[in-house]
Amino acid sequence: MTPLRSTTGADALSTRYPFLLIVLLSATVLPSCGTEPATFDREDLERAEELSEALANDLLGLSVAVRERNLDAVARYLDESLVATPLPRAPGTPERVVKWIQRRRWDLASNASATRRERAQFLDELRDFLGRFEEIDDARFKVKQATFAPDGVGGEAHLAFYLVGRTESGWREWLRGTAHVEVSHSGADPWKIGAFHLESLESLSSEADLFSEIALPAGVAALFSPFGVGRNQGFVAHGAAAADVDLDGLVDLAATGVDQNYLYVNDGTGSFRDASTSSGVKFTPPGSGALFLDYDNDGDPDLFLAAVGEQMLLENRFLPDGKVMFRDVSAAAGVARAAVGFSAVAADANGDGWTDVYVCSYNRYGSVMPNSWLRATNGTPNLLFLNRGDGTFAEVAASWAVDDRRWSYAAGFVDLDGDGDQDLYVANDFGEDGLYRNDGGRFTDIASEMGVQDPGFGMGVSFGDYDNDGDLDLHVTNMSSTAGKRILGRLYPQGHEIGQVLLKQAAGNSLYQNLGGGRFREVTQEVGGLAGGWAFGGGFLDFDNDGWVDLYTPNGFVSGKTMHDT
Repeated sequence: MTPLRSTTGADALSTRYPFLLIVLLSATVLPSCGTEPATFDREDLERAEELSEALANDLLGLSVAVRERNLDAVARYLDESLVATPLPRAPGTPERVVKWIQRRRWDLASNASATRRERAQFLDELRDFLGRFEEIDDARFKVKQATFAPDGVGGEAHLAFYLVGRTESGWREWLRGTAHVEVSHSGADPWKIGAFHLESLESLSSEADLFSEIALPAGVAALFSPFGVGRNQGFVAHGAAAADVDLDGLVDLAATGVDQNYLYVNDGTGSFRDASTSSGVKFTPPGSGALFLDYDNDGDPDLFLAAVGEQMLLENRFLPDGKVMFRDVSAAAGVARAAVGFSAVAADANGDGWTDVYVCSYNRYGSVMPNSWLRATNGTPNLLFLNRGDGTFAEVAASWAVDDRRWSYAAGFVDLDGDGDQDLYVANDFGEDGLYRNDGGRFTDIASEMGVQDPGFGMGVSFGDYDNDGDLDLHVTNMSSTAGKRILGRLYPQGHEIGQVLLKQAAGNSLYQNLGGGRFREVTQEVGGLAGGWAFGGGFLDFDNDGWVDLYTPNGFVSGKTMHDT
């Protein structure tokens, strides 16, 4: 489930400058830090970032040109002659990473000497370099650091870049590297590269395709217009859930969408039948988060839809009617409560044998702005529906102390302390995350005490035993931002206390190791770092069946008409 934000008001500023520039400039003094804030000239910083973003946007154009192998378009971003290290022709000896993935480090020793040559010669080298790929799925150049001359027409930048595609041998490959470039800008022309010094390069190659995209042939490919076009005007995108709705042993799918909700019934042949209309699911208001649960304990899964508006509960009538039909019982069940519902999770929170529902409620970003970028408290309150066992629910979030107002995105129920009841972790976008211990009739937020008060822009929660020690560890999905790290590099010297605190806002996902007794230790950097971009949801799964759980993180933002809209 990927939320979409408005591009009006304050967010328009974050389109011109990085989103995190606003955050970092407004958070240069943190109450918990005794270190004096770094001294900087805000006007100079904004000027540098405006130039950095202008360069970054032009590099998006270069990225598209490289992806399409359009060398005429690539030429627009290069000086007529440039100083460059030769592009290597072949990678080095492969090194096994996991059983089907190899790493190859490209030898740059012989390429240390940069020479001046004509643009056409460099383009010929680039053509040969890209010839390694039979097809290119994606190519990106990102500005990690940049400095500019006082007149703003020249500068230097440290770039990170990658290409993803399929090689001539049929292997999937992720090629990534870094480079130092000298750039210049004049008039309406894009920024041009006058020097390109390749600093590092490596490839990760997969010998096998473990997954294939089959949504269209499987019958579950619902297509929507780009954001801002047609009916796709909302600020939230949508989610999906899986369950066996007709009890035939096959997994079926429910999904929410821009125009309607969907139900796909598995036909057992590798494809799905669209049962949205016949089941009645299509005729409910579009939701955001989808959740299957058996709220009435009759043996078939019912469907709960978190929504921006009133929450919805659809009773599955397969039992006793013998056909897949969902009846809207939201009002009668007492769940038709207004919220900016982004997602929902289910568990038996009070241990009475009936499944309860927790709804994460955000706020209408753009119309309402967070009252703090790091510790907001003006989100809409989350909801906890306790199942009474008679077909109705009681909303008790406030009395149970889980009406979190920190712009919540996602949550997860789990018994983290092993006492037999369900505890609750809540990922918050503009506030620190919460870990609520279930004390029977009330929850207590112990996130700080347990070491999991993650301060990142939380957008996903998952639990899994990543170290195979028998207890559940915690993965929290957050944003990672190249621009945010770049700004912090301008604001604070390496190792500065406040800079280290703020770096968490741009560092990406977090992994917490369960130490037992309900205590955790963050091990994100120890396991290699988990920068997942603008990340949402995801979680643990053992996708290679080797007995160790892996992590999957979807990411993205607004799907617009051009790359500049994202």
